[in-house]
Amino acid sequence: MTSETQTSQITGQPTDKLFQRYDALGVDDKLALLYYVYKAMGGSITPAAPGAADPALAQPLIEELCGLSEDEQLEAMRAVVRRDETDISRRYGGLAANNKLLIWYGWAEAMGDHIVDMPSDYKPEGPVQKIVSDLKGLDFQAQISLLRETATQMGYTTVTAPPTQAETGVTDSL
Repeated sequence: MTSETQTSQITGQPTDKLFQRYDALGVDDKLALLYYVYKAMGGSITPAAPGAADPALAQPLIEELCGLSEDEQLEAMRAVVRRDETDISRRYGGLAANNKLLIWYGWAEAMGDHIVDMPSDYKPEGPVQKIVSDLKGLDFQAQISLLRETATQMGYTTVTAPPTQAETGVTDSL
């Protein structure tokens, strides 16, 4: 599912509009935004609710990226954002939302040490800075909702969500 998007988990209109602004960014600006969110907001943005993510599923992918060259790391992260069909993007795409958040959290924590850092000459464009600023103004639940949505909309997968009751007119039976 390289070009289709998954069903949104965002329920608030301000958060949805902020996600739409994020989604309109280019690949490198999306990566920069994730970097700034995790670095600027520090501990207030956690990978997921305690116990909701499975480190045993996320850690191998975090460590695999750390083992690549800096150029390979950057290209692997870009492939995940673009939803390319690569090994890392496919494995990332098969994970649940909270595990995806944990992966980005792990990658952000390792940036500059084990993962390629933000280039010193990178200058974020106005939209990136404004989105980070607007994200800081959201309550915690809206922040997590937006980050979960960004993480969920990345990675290659062929799995699609089942049709909703509204789409089928039929209620699932037990």
